[in-house]
Amino acid sequence: MKLAAGINFDASGIAQSINAMQLEMDVMGIFGENVVGFDKIGYQRKEAVISSFAEYMGVGALSHSVDTQAGRLVMTQRPLDLALSDKGYFQVLNSDGSVELTRDGRFQINKQGELLTQTNQKVLSSTGFPIVLPVVPDDISKITIGLDGKVGVFDNEKRGLLTAGTIGVVSSEGERINSNCVRQGYVEASNVSLEKEYIEMANYKRSFEANRQMFRMQNSKLSTAISRLGQV
Repeated sequence: MKLAAGINFDASGIAQSINAMQLEMDVMGIFGENVVGFDKIGYQRKEAVISSFAEYMGVGALSHSVDTQAGRLVMTQRPLDLALSDKGYFQVLNSDGSVELTRDGRFQINKQGELLTQTNQKVLSSTGFPIVLPVVPDDISKITIGLDGKVGVFDNEKRGLLTAGTIGVVSSEGERINSNCVRQGYVEASNVSLEKEYIEMANYKRSFEANRQMFRMQNSKLSTAISRLGQV
């Protein structure tokens, strides 16, 4: 920046401080999302990814990745509660026909025998079709789900176990995973560690405060220079 009377002021310092503060606020926002998601079943923490030249790019240098490690399994003994003990996702069908991936395995059945999420999304099988029980049991304890995701229901009239399909487990890219990782009677807690989130957030808070102080000092010097220039 060039002021009148030949005074030069380099504004890049202020710009870098502003970029750094904006970046650090957005990173702390990611940590905040993880803290909020701590109590959410199946939530997977986000990790901030900062590219090179962040001091010039600001928030444009920030992206995030998802930590796909499995969270802690919590026993509920409810037959329609499912958890994945390994990497992967359940596939559920939205009302608009789109497919969504989730680690939240708290399912239910309706009067038609359809396996649904808590928000009434249809749970898809390994063949891509919604899972529908051949009979609706009077007690959900008659529903069995194997480690491979195969769903069965005991039929009182036929006195036998009927198969309703196999729950599809896929990767984040939507590719089918053949692994015995479905756990009936469990839910998966988030994979967030509050201690880790607060420690890492504290580091960015300190960095933010340092950049804020630097910004205030540079802004004060610029204001002083402009004030003295006006007195000439």
